[in-house]
Amino acid sequence: MLVNLTDVFTKEGQVQELEVSYNADTFTNQLGTFLIKEKGPVVLKLSNIGQSKALVQGNVKLTFVFPCDRCLRDVDYTFELSFDSAVVSPEYAGDDVDDDTSELMEGYHLNVDELISNELLLNWPMKILCKADCRGICKMCGKNLNDGDCGCDDFVPDPRMAAIKDLFNANKEV
Repeated sequence: MLVNLTDVFTKEGQVQELEVSYNADTFTNQLGTFLIKEKGPVVLKLSNIGQSKALVQGNVKLTFVFPCDRCLRDVDYTFELSFDSAVVSPEYAGDDVDDDTSELMEGYHLNVDELISNELLLNWPMKILCKADCRGICKMCGKNLNDGDCGCDDFVPDPRMAAIKDLFNANKEV
């Protein structure tokens, strides 16, 4: 979604408040493609902060469906994003132009989808669990251990003790 900022850039002290929609149904990054379950409106406040400069402030609430990192069950995860970013028009002549914010602009239009995508990447969680004490899945049979034990023998002998075990087995009296 593109938002025209011409009025904000040209009128000193101009402030606009508006709601726009986030059009994406999925979000893709290097970890995969994730379904957006619920989307709230993107609330924007656009303020002139100088000649050909504007401050973009806003917030949005998005709910995603992620697989649990341990047991792979679907988990609803809500992002409540708040952001503020200074953008400049194409005719801005100052030296303090940030390359990251210039990617958000297409001429005199703010690319809201790109702004939300950047904020999602910055706020992406390191690990998502269905519950804090998630037990994961069995290494042997793949059963979800949150549903109960599977009965598999999960004893793994210490490989450092293998040589000593061989000595005991060789000298064992029958």
